Amino acid sequence: MNAVSELTLKTSIQGRCLLRPSYGDLSGPLLVGFHGYGETAEDEMQRLSGIPGSSRWSHCSIEALHHFYNAKGAPGASWMTSRNRNGRVAENIRYVEEVISRALGTCGSDGVIVLHGFSQGAGMACRLAAKGSYRVSGVMLLGGDIPPELEGLERMSAVHLARGNRDPIYAQDLFMRDTGRLSDAGVPCSAVTFAGSHAANEEYFRSAGEFLGKFSDDRFSPCSIARRDLPGYTPARVVPRPAPPAP
Repeated sequence: MNAVSELTLKTSIQGRCLLRPSYGDLSGPLLVGFHGYGETAEDEMQRLSGIPGSSRWSHCSIEALHHFYNAKGAPGASWMTSRNRNGRVAENIRYVEEVISRALGTCGSDGVIVLHGFSQGAGMACRLAAKGSYRVSGVMLLGGDIPPELEGLERMSAVHLARGNRDPIYAQDLFMRDTGRLSDAGVPCSAVTFAGSHAANEEYFRSAGEFLGKFSDDRFSPCSIARRDLPGYTPARVVPRPAPPAP
C-alpha cells in the first residue's frame, strides 16, 4: 500500500470585523476585541460597548476565520484548534494585524491600543500582544488563560485579568498561574474575581471600566509606565481619521 503524505497549502479566505468610531475625539484610542469559541464579532462588540467609558474609544471587534454552526445551530467561529497550531497562530496574527491597520485607517488613533479577549479570544489577544508588530498599551482578559508556552509577556504592558468565581472553564489554578506569570514578567496586573460564571456581568464591566479609564488619567498611564523603558519600543502608528465630506 502506498504511503499517505500530507500537503499544506496556502489559500485566501474572507475575514470580517465590526468597527465603531469613537464619539467626540477625531483620533481617540482603539479598543480591539476577540470573541470566544462559537461566537461572532457581534457578541464581542456587545461586550466592548458594555464597558463604562468605552464610548470615547473606537471599537474594532474581529471575527475568527474558521466558521461553523455552534451548539445552538447559529453561525459561530473559532480561532483555531490544536491541529497545525503554530501555522494557525502565525496566520491569525497576520490576519488581525491587517484588520487593525484597516481600523486605524478608518477610525484614526491617538496611539493607544488596548486588546480585549474573552475565553478562547483571550489567547488570541495575548499572542498578538506578545508576538505581533503593534505595540499595545494594555490587554484585558476575561475567562481565558494566557497560553502556557507564550513568551514575551512584558509586551502586554498592563493587564486586566478577570474570572468569575463559578467559572468552570477558566479554573482558579489557571487564574493564579497567570497572575504569577505576569508578576514575574514585571507586568502591572489588575487581577479581579467577580461573582459570576463564564460570562461578563455588571460587576465585571465596572472593574473593566475602571481599568480602561486609567489610560486617560494623568496620574497613571499603564502604557507609559510599562512600555517606555523597554528596548526597541516604538509607539503605535498614528493615523488621522479622514475628514467628513463637505456639506
